[in-house]
Amino acid sequence: MTTQTDRPTQQGSGWGPAATAPEAPVAPPAPGSGEPQQPFARRLWRGRPEDSRWARPAFLGLLAATLLLYLYNLSSSGYANSFYSAAVQAGSQSWKAFFFGSLDAGNAITVDKPPASLWPMELSVRIFGLNSWAILAPEVLMGVGSVAVVYASVRRRFSPAAGLIAGAVLALTPVAALMFRFNNPDAMLALLMALACYFVVRALEDGRTKWLLWAGAAIGFAFLAKTLQAFLILPPLAIVYAVCAPVSVRKRFGQLAAATLALVVSGGWWVAIVELWPASSRPYIGGSQNNSFLELTFGYNGFGRLSGDETGSVGGGGGGGGTGQWGATGWDRMFNSEIGGQISWLLPAALILLVAGLVATRRFKRTSVTRGAFLVWGGSLLMTMVVFSYMAGIFHQYYTVALAPYIAAVIGMGAGILWEKRAELWASITLAASVVAAVSWSYLLLDRTSDYLPWLKYLILIGGLVAALGLIFAGRVSRQLALAAASLGLVAALAGPTAYTISTLQEGHTGSIVTAGPAGSSMMGGGPGGGGAGRGGFGGGMPGQQGQNQQNGNGNTQGGGMGGFPGGGMPGQNQQNGNGGTQGQQGGPGGQLGDGGGMGGGGGVGGLLNGASVTSEAKKLLETDSSKYTWAAAAIGAQNAASYQLSTGDPVMAIGGFNGTDPSPTPAQFKKYVEEGKIHYFISSGSGGGMGGMGSSSSGTSSQITSWVEANFKKVTVGSATFYDLTQKASG
Repeated sequence: MTTQTDRPTQQGSGWGPAATAPEAPVAPPAPGSGEPQQPFARRLWRGRPEDSRWARPAFLGLLAATLLLYLYNLSSSGYANSFYSAAVQAGSQSWKAFFFGSLDAGNAITVDKPPASLWPMELSVRIFGLNSWAILAPEVLMGVGSVAVVYASVRRRFSPAAGLIAGAVLALTPVAALMFRFNNPDAMLALLMALACYFVVRALEDGRTKWLLWAGAAIGFAFLAKTLQAFLILPPLAIVYAVCAPVSVRKRFGQLAAATLALVVSGGWWVAIVELWPASSRPYIGGSQNNSFLELTFGYNGFGRLSGDETGSVGGGGGGGGTGQWGATGWDRMFNSEIGGQISWLLPAALILLVAGLVATRRFKRTSVTRGAFLVWGGSLLMTMVVFSYMAGIFHQYYTVALAPYIAAVIGMGAGILWEKRAELWASITLAASVVAAVSWSYLLLDRTSDYLPWLKYLILIGGLVAALGLIFAGRVSRQLALAAASLGLVAALAGPTAYTISTLQEGHTGSIVTAGPAGSSMMGGGPGGGGAGRGGFGGGMPGQQGQNQQNGNGNTQGGGMGGFPGGGMPGQNQQNGNGGTQGQQGGPGGQLGDGGGMGGGGGVGGLLNGASVTSEAKKLLETDSSKYTWAAAAIGAQNAASYQLSTGDPVMAIGGFNGTDPSPTPAQFKKYVEEGKIHYFISSGSGGGMGGMGSSSSGTSSQITSWVEANFKKVTVGSATFYDLTQKASG
């Protein structure tokens, strides 16, 4: 039996059969080598000398198209997730807040994540001022960078066309179009995870240590974006390199040890500083119960996400196929009505192509980089998908953006290698089967939203089946016919996710929980409240708009209920905002909060997930003499505090952090702040302490502070919103 070698391809057409080339990719001539150096601009436009002339312009066109696509209608999301936007504002005003990731420039408490994902946005705001574009444009650039990384990785071992397919798949994935235009940490995480895979593939080529060190550094920095989720792909990457690297066993394990050290240094320096810093002179670590980042990492943001045991949270999910607050778990979670439309469009095809790629390279030598690339990207896909499918704790649909680069790379590589082998019957049949799987699943996903473009699913199915029939005979017909069948199959496979992506781009997304696609396409269900919720909602209630249930940020109320929380029957989002006022506008080019009426969901569930609407009267009240105070106001829960802070530009203390359940500040600390004249107003939640009663050991903290304020200080009513002036005692 002969053993095949694997070599990078040099394509005349990009779709045509591969020609062989030296093992290492061809590099441009070095200075002094005797060959003339081409100008940089020409090299940038021309790309590799062995590539067809269309290859590099097509790649640059893909990046430009992705950039324009993601920038379209960007400001419609306003401040997006006001929780993180408030932290961005704080970091743009205070370097201490910048370093720690504080929610306010007074440095009372941090966000419940490390601050790395905030840093690019904060630097942008320092340069361009606080507005929607300054906050969200860095996320768009991360999306474009992710497309470039996936293309570059696939292109190193496969044709330019394979790289372009991978890049297009990533750019047109609905949840990617959502999160690369949103200010959560997931955009940075996806980019850094893609970089880590790219660096490991580079290390497999020649066994150089530097690439493995860069991979470790990328994962370490990703830890500073979203803690332990960054480590999900460590097992497959380490195993693949330990088995397939083209160096001795001893050197492999030495390199892996060095990469681990790089990971610890790149991700641990900030942790060490925070843990060693005196707690009395830094902000409280949001999301923790003991003011410890390590506790936050391994508890609320770590193993608690797997088990559902998350102290300070609003409740976990159902393990072992059960159904909980965050949807049903089980092997089919990525395909169900909650998640499917976000990420799974090409997932069945990716799994088929992954198996096909491993079969096609089964006779390659141990050090095959082509097979190693399938194992790196495919292993990362499977590992992340399994964890997501069975984690019982907090799980949002948008987490699945982490899968998008892996799916895209596997699709590009699998399509590329099967196309090269299309003369073999098994390869052409498998390629056709992947198209059938993609279009059939698209049909089913589109059928779940039967009122959305009802004609599209039929066109996709018919076009995909015709293309699959042509691909079966791709090795036996003319090249033109084969290319036509392949092109039709690609268009049919991408039509569904592209439609969802366009719907995602056409509307703004605000609040803590957002989903991609048309309204009603992602239904969270099964919690104690039963039923399903609208986009961004939870169980119980009819489909409404996502996030804050604003319609493109214009303040219209569209009730997605909140019955999925413990006790059920919680107030629906933006149903008079739980306090008599409808949700105001949060958006526009400047990202300013509008004057919608009342203060919004206060400390209830609406206030947990969505911010308040700040009237001009309330804004004027808080801005009066605000420079005399460390905090212009204090509010229960981070989203309410964030809304007032973004509206006024002044620090607002978030009592209890995001959920209102963190024991910060303690009642004694709060009283001391008031006695020292550091807080001007207390913003009433209208619900006796907000989320303080939802499963936290510190559940009494927020309620105690609220009760003390209400009993001792003057009440000030502005419209439907209620404040307490902490500088004036209550009469009587």
